[in-house]
Amino acid sequence: MKPVSTKSAPDAIGPYSQAIIHESLVYCSGQVALDPATMEVVDGGVVAQTARVFQNLAAVLEAAGSSLQNVVKTTVYLADMGEFPQMNEEYAKHFGAHRPARATVEVSRLPKDVRVEIDAIAVVG
Repeated sequence: MKPVSTKSAPDAIGPYSQAIIHESLVYCSGQVALDPATMEVVDGGVVAQTARVFQNLAAVLEAAGSSLQNVVKTTVYLADMGEFPQMNEEYAKHFGAHRPARATVEVSRLPKDVRVEIDAIAVVG
């Protein structure tokens, strides 16, 4: 197993890696809407936060030798399932015609009180 780390995405805010590569897969930890330069939550609601999450995920995947187009599975955690349509519209922009498997769940609270967190599993290479 090989840990992945990049300054182009927020530092881990706990005892975990941004991602781990094992064999041909990269397992990305959940990303929230933190600006990696300031470690502050981005302004805006679930749409702006989802966009930042994808910037962070893309940076981690790139550091692992992968990309959003190699994602096979995501899990989306929402603070309010009522925001699903807005999140889903922004989510779709980042994958185009590619449609990874996905689970979406509502949670009672997310780190730093963000609206959305997304983790991903992708093929390396």
